[in-house]
Amino acid sequence: MKVKVYLGLGTNLGDKEQNLHLAIKYIEERIGNIISLSAFYTTAPWGFDSDNSFLNAAICVETAFLPFELLDVTKSIESFLGRKRKSMQGVYADRLIDIDLLLYEDFVISTKELTLPHPLMEQRLFVMEPLAEIAPGLLHPVLRESMLDLYKKLALYRKTNSYK
Repeated sequence: MKVKVYLGLGTNLGDKEQNLHLAIKYIEERIGNIISLSAFYTTAPWGFDSDNSFLNAAICVETAFLPFELLDVTKSIESFLGRKRKSMQGVYADRLIDIDLLLYEDFVISTKELTLPHPLMEQRLFVMEPLAEIAPGLLHPVLRESMLDLYKKLALYRKTNSYK
């Protein structure tokens, strides 16, 4: 059985556009058929200070992998592309590539290894803007709001509170 999953992609080191294109290539080769891909968005770092801006995107993929299998495959792609380690306990750093599992159909999972939907997605413009682009009507399985509505609320909040 194939399911639709949504992944967030990000990079802020090296040739950022090439990093995203390589990640997309390996996602298609190793995970499944790409259903949709957002534009690439240049964004400021989130959760840490860096002189390097990010390039972010969202992608929808059809896959037969189960959630924990998918997590293992995304980690292997990150490692293959040069990522040394994932962020731990809210400590973020510059990275060649980051592949986050955002949504896996309407599954809700909360374990030490994996939380779905991604626990911080609705707080991050760099996730919500590209996700709203490719899946505006998709409902968040916990919040029961569309990706477009969540993006608009977050954008308005950030604009009125001058918070990046």
